[in-house]
Amino acid sequence: MVRGHVFIAQSLDGFIARSDHELDWLEKQPVEGEEHGYGEFVEGMDGIVMGSNTFKQVKNFEIWPYEKPVVVLSQSLPPEAIPDRLADKVRLTRARPFRLMQALKEEGWNNVYVDGGSVIQSFMRADLIREMTVTTVPILLGHGRRLFGALDRDVDLKLEEVHAFPSGLVTTRYTVLPGETSDAD
Repeated sequence: MVRGHVFIAQSLDGFIARSDHELDWLEKQPVEGEEHGYGEFVEGMDGIVMGSNTFKQVKNFEIWPYEKPVVVLSQSLPPEAIPDRLADKVRLTRARPFRLMQALKEEGWNNVYVDGGSVIQSFMRADLIREMTVTTVPILLGHGRRLFGALDRDVDLKLEEVHAFPSGLVTTRYTVLPGETSDAD
């Protein structure tokens, strides 16, 4: 099976975005000159699976931030939601996580960058995430969209690495230990 990987930032109180999905708080962080490992991480991925909310945030960036192929997982986005300028870079699917990973394996993918709160949560419930790199940003938002939602079981993690940066960011990398799959359809 294809291995799912997460590389994401969260506030100290566990939010990945404001309630309106805004990420403005990330842009305020003093990280000039710091290398947090994102480039090396993405190099090891065959492509990216993201949710519709994440796609809505990045699709209008002046410069498309991904060189790897992107699959947008959405039950509601129509095909015309993908701008013409991204038609050869992005595709839309309504597949459930397990079926999507099977299809990606058939296409030759081995490692997938899974991005977006709801998508990460659904892939966690389906036991499809094998590694997580979470960067904690020294800010308290008080409310917003949580990285992890309710789970139907404990998820055991093995700490692999912790790195603190001068800016106050702390990156923690975990291996997700396999559990019982509960959402494999």
